[in-house]
Amino acid sequence: MLGRQKSTVREVRALLLAAGLGTRLRPLTEHCPKCLVPIAGRPLLEHWLCSMHRIGIGQVFINMHHHRRLVESFIARSHFSGWVQGVMEEQLLGTAGTLRENSKGLSTGTTLLVHADNWCQCNLRSFLSFHQDHRPADTVITMMTFRTSTPAMCGIVEVDNEGVVQQFYEKVSNPPGDLANGAVYLLEPDVVHWVTQRPQVSDFSTQVLPEFLGRIATWENTSIHRDI
Repeated sequence: MLGRQKSTVREVRALLLAAGLGTRLRPLTEHCPKCLVPIAGRPLLEHWLCSMHRIGIGQVFINMHHHRRLVESFIARSHFSGWVQGVMEEQLLGTAGTLRENSKGLSTGTTLLVHADNWCQCNLRSFLSFHQDHRPADTVITMMTFRTSTPAMCGIVEVDNEGVVQQFYEKVSNPPGDLANGAVYLLEPDVVHWVTQRPQVSDFSTQVLPEFLGRIATWENTSIHRDI
């Protein structure tokens, strides 16, 4: 671990994936984007932004598509000025495509990549600290994980004694465990560069992660993690 460069919290850039159509929440999402659906009285997106603001993340990008005018209006609030930026997708690019499209702003330092349709309550500072100071050598991604009572409905990961991902099981019957991929990641620049060099890659979960097996550390969220 000696000699490893690490980003300060202010140097970490976050990309929130929030452009989806929210088809599973219809009719709620017919007039509201999924990222603005209220959870415990506040928009889901606000939960994420508050968590990032508390730990001092310097810049956040949010991709927009479905009901993008409402998302633009939301992030135009004064307390988001200067550190939250919306990026419009006329056509949905896929999760890896969005990462590639915004790579210029993410090419240095650590990137926090978030599927923002999750309601996640955890110690993000601890997550970042683990990635910077405690993840196993030679890993370039830290994946947030959680324990699920319905493993057949989740993406289950199999890890070694150091918590490094060895295999994925995506929504299969009788998976070998209950440790699920939370779809929240910390990425080193090598990962962003790998994606930018492969324009044919569009999905992060199915096309990027399998290429980094053996190089993905895990950090377990023992608080709240729910797919909305």
